[in-house]
Amino acid sequence: MLLPAKAEVARQLRRYRAWERAMLASPHDRAVRATFESAGYTLCVLMGKRCAREAADAAERYLRTNLVTYLREQDGRPQPKPAARRAPPKTRRSAAPRP
Repeated sequence: MLLPAKAEVARQLRRYRAWERAMLASPHDRAVRATFESAGYTLCVLMGKRCAREAADAAERYLRTNLVTYLREQDGRPQPKPAARRAPPKTRRSAAPRP
């Protein structure tokens, strides 16, 4: 799984939050709403989410944790541990002497 650079995620998250505040201040302004939706879409693409709110939450989680922790906590579920591998069965040899 490829993940974006943390600096880019932080930049896009700041952009999304700024346009969110602007949209809440003037909800009838179509240009502000369009830019807000564009910022949300960009965040969705970066974080691999379908909803801008989920993408913003995932971005915040990604920025405050390290990569391993983020991947384990992805989608709010702990990732299963890989199954232990068994050693291949040993070949049995007959105790009878060879001719």
